[in-house]
Formats: sequence, structure tokens, C-alpha cells
Amino acid sequence: MIPKLRISNCAVAFFSSAFQAFGIYNIHALSSVTEGGVFGLTLLLSHWFHISPAISSFILNILCYALGWKVLGKEFIGYSVVAACGYSAGYAVFECFPPLWPEIANMPLTASVVGALFIGIGAGLCVRAGGATSGDDALAMSLSHVTGIEIQWIYMISDLTVLGLSLTYIPLKRIAYSLLTVILSGQIIGWIQKIPTNRNNARRG
Repeated sequence: MIPKLRISNCAVAFFSSAFQAFGIYNIHALSSVTEGGVFGLTLLLSHWFHISPAISSFILNILCYALGWKVLGKEFIGYSVVAACGYSAGYAVFECFPPLWPEIANMPLTASVVGALFIGIGAGLCVRAGGATSGDDALAMSLSHVTGIEIQWIYMISDLTVLGLSLTYIPLKRIAYSLLTVILSGQIIGWIQKIPTNRNNARRG
């Protein structure tokens, strides 16, 4: 059965994911600041076990989305497909042009903060719409739903775990910039989830 999706939520999932892709292309791809979650774990597996990220990311993301489907339902998968299309389409457009701020490659602290804004706002709006751009978001949404723990703390725990393991092959200074990014982006996602909706306001009234 095809899930019933809200057009407004689909639009938010699509464009918020494209917004996130803009930040990945123009900031993260240039600054080489690593990530936690699935992306960081694929790099870890590649370094120590020589498992291609093409394989590990596919398997890990499928497992996370399967958990999301089980916990959050068919609508979650529907919005996630829309989000994935928005991310891919956005990235395909952005890479047709040179990066807007190439100098940021030599400014890791600035890249960490600005990059966190794009990741946090993009992922936060997508999660709020009911979808996920990656397995990280799917896992965090599912665990938050099951445990009742606020989503920003789920992000932080998973990211800190991966970054901690990444210290086995990545210099501490680089991990520090990555840590700043994941903490800020996770908190932004949590703040966005707390913004009251019109429906919530109507119920209170």
C-alpha cells in the first residue's frame, strides 16, 4: 500500500535535503572535516578492514532505514525517498559550478561552524517533516522514538562513539574540529524539533 504523504512535508523534505547538499559540497568536501555516524564509520571500516565505503555505507544505511520503517512506518520511508531525491538532485546541480568559497579549505574552525549550520538546519527540517536524508537520521529518529531520549542526544552519543574510535587513525586536532561540527549540528536538529507547530498551538488553544 502506497503511504499517504503531505505535499507540504514532501516539499520541506526535498528542499531541506538540497540545502544540506549545498553545505556538504561547498564546505565539508573542501575542508575535509570528518563526520560521525554512518559516514565516519564507513571511513573507519575502510581504514582498518579495507572494506569499501560503497559497500559498508549501503549495508549500514539499509539497516538503519529498515529500523526506521519498522519503528516509524511507511510514511517515514516515503518522505525519506523524497529527501534522498532532493539531496541527489541538489548535489548534482551544485557540482556543476565551482565552490563558492574555496578559501574555507584553509579555515577548519569556520568550516566546522558554518558546516554545522547547513547540516543541522537541513537535517533538522527534514526530520521534522518526517523523513531522513541518511541512515544517521533514520537511526536517531528510531532510537528517540523507542527510548524517549531527545534526538539531539542520540546524535551526540552515536557521533561521539564513532569519532572516539576514529582517534585510532585520525589526528586529535582534526577530530576536534569534527567534534565541534557534530555537537553543533546535533543541537540545532534538537532545537528545530522543539519549535511548536501550528497544529500544536491550535490544540493548546
